[in-house]
Amino acid sequence: MQFDQLRELILARRSVRNFTDQDVSLEDVKDMIDCARYAPSDTNSQTWEFIAVMNRSKIKEIEQMTWERLHHMAKVAEDNGLAREAKLLVKSFGPYATAFADAPVLIVCLATPYTSKFRERIFDPIGFGSETIWHEEGIKSSSLAIQNLMLAAHAKGLATCPMTGPVLLAEKQLRDYLDIPRDRQLNMVIALGHPKIQPKAISRKDIDEILRIVE
Repeated sequence: MQFDQLRELILARRSVRNFTDQDVSLEDVKDMIDCARYAPSDTNSQTWEFIAVMNRSKIKEIEQMTWERLHHMAKVAEDNGLAREAKLLVKSFGPYATAFADAPVLIVCLATPYTSKFRERIFDPIGFGSETIWHEEGIKSSSLAIQNLMLAAHAKGLATCPMTGPVLLAEKQLRDYLDIPRDRQLNMVIALGHPKIQPKAISRKDIDEILRIVE
């Protein structure tokens, strides 16, 4: 693949929140996970796992538990005199956090415990680092794999939308519902399906705004 082809693939990808009724094949899902697992990771730790929920009823249940937690948070905020914020939470953030509802597939992206020869042989014995640092290492590598997954989906004509709403709002409920081990971190979820619409490109920061050259 030439650079221009790769650049076109990257620039054309959009986060899509509206999907058709068409299903996604298991073969397509496995192809995307195959691409995801070739992402780079710290000391080849490969700190990623994926749960592909391909049952629409179960996806609706995940949507419902997310809404239930959101309404609970809104009630607490309102009781604390934050009626405006409670309304915004439900009316503005709610639909945004549950935009996976009509997707035929919901991929739950996990980060597994970080282990490496450096941690085992050097860092742990000398007391370097904390559990927070090692958790972050797992999330970093998991996120690299997720980008591979989304680009692979786009190359297949499928659409994705990465979102953290269900994790932020209903992590415990989602963990229990999908029987996710306690040592796995919930990174994010990816809505996956055939796009009903193709969103327009949105503005990006200029290169000069995000790049500093040190000579």
